[in-house]
Amino acid sequence: MTISPDTLAALRSDAAAQLPSLVELRRALHRTPEIGLDLPTTQQLVLDAIALLGLEVSTGSGLSSVVAVLRGGRPGPAVLLRGDMDALPVSEDSGEPFTSERDGVMHACGHDLHVAGLVGAARLLADRRDQLAGDVVLMFQPGEEGDHGARLMIEEGVLDAAGSRVVAAYALHVVSAVQPAGLVASRPGTMLAAADSVVVTVHGRGGHGSMPHLAADPVPVAAEIVLALQAMVTRQFDVFDPVVVTVGKIAAGTTHNVIGSTAVLEATVRSFSDATHAVVPERLTRVVEGIAAAHGLTATVDYRRGYPVTTNAPAEVDRVSGLVRGMFGEHAYVTAPQPMSGAEDFSYVLQEVPGVYVGLGATPVGEDPATAPFNHSAQARFAEESLAVGPAVLAALAMDRLAEGV
Repeated sequence: MTISPDTLAALRSDAAAQLPSLVELRRALHRTPEIGLDLPTTQQLVLDAIALLGLEVSTGSGLSSVVAVLRGGRPGPAVLLRGDMDALPVSEDSGEPFTSERDGVMHACGHDLHVAGLVGAARLLADRRDQLAGDVVLMFQPGEEGDHGARLMIEEGVLDAAGSRVVAAYALHVVSAVQPAGLVASRPGTMLAAADSVVVTVHGRGGHGSMPHLAADPVPVAAEIVLALQAMVTRQFDVFDPVVVTVGKIAAGTTHNVIGSTAVLEATVRSFSDATHAVVPERLTRVVEGIAAAHGLTATVDYRRGYPVTTNAPAEVDRVSGLVRGMFGEHAYVTAPQPMSGAEDFSYVLQEVPGVYVGLGATPVGEDPATAPFNHSAQARFAEESLAVGPAVLAALAMDRLAEGV
């Protein structure tokens, strides 16, 4: 660390002091969730929240993003802090008094806390701009839930918004279970998996269910493919660099005594290194096509790349560990024992610049982290007390990295 214990103590104190206003903003966001890349209400709430901070603000052209540059009092490099803004197509059943006012849409992944937390970090940094030798880019991002919003913002220039390429990037994600409220966790190297999807269509020839020898039944071939893919991931990939293939949907036929002409499988594919991520499509396709050919049928594979592996720079993990322990005590930070199999499009940012992605516990006080509803659940609830931790962590990361210089 390069910033003093007194500065860390002040960040912790000031973050706690602004908690009520951040809770108010979070609840306003929670009541009006929006999905995807077009988030006009959310964007306006962000613009209003940062309007008096003296930032250089711009909005996206292809998506309703907000980029705000906070200029430090002295020259230096730039760093980036990110908060994602979009919600999920979930009908809320949390019982919160500030529940979603939009049918079928909910902040079930805690992005409302991310937005409020990034606003809080901006306020902390704006109060200390004279201490900053460099600039901070605040990245308010739509479209994290599958719409590649981070990639689109990179294409629109967010990494160079301060006038030079940022030298580091930081983001956090709240979790409504697993971790107690306020606990920060991360790890060097792979933090989150790559997530792809695949649609396999087995092409056969329809017929009568009583005479399958006169047809070319795609269903048993599809079933064999499902099982073969499970064998593939355990026999063609290192157990310490795993691949997960889950077939979530199988569709074929119309009724019990009709052999359909096609069977369709839809699956998610998770991998944990760039090297493995690169070779999965070819190996999966080979298995699928080979099994279909063995039965005299054909199959087509539509393999769709999703988010890459989220990889943390070890030096930046050391930074967050030291800062969190310095602000909140030795037990406030833990090293995650293994990567999570979820995926995150902050991975696109970390492909370009070193940084760290951290998890922040937000299990409601009084609930068991082991049994509380997890993110994406209609019953998910988040401890708002975490808004006294997240902004302090983000602000400290920015200050500490800028103090280090180029």
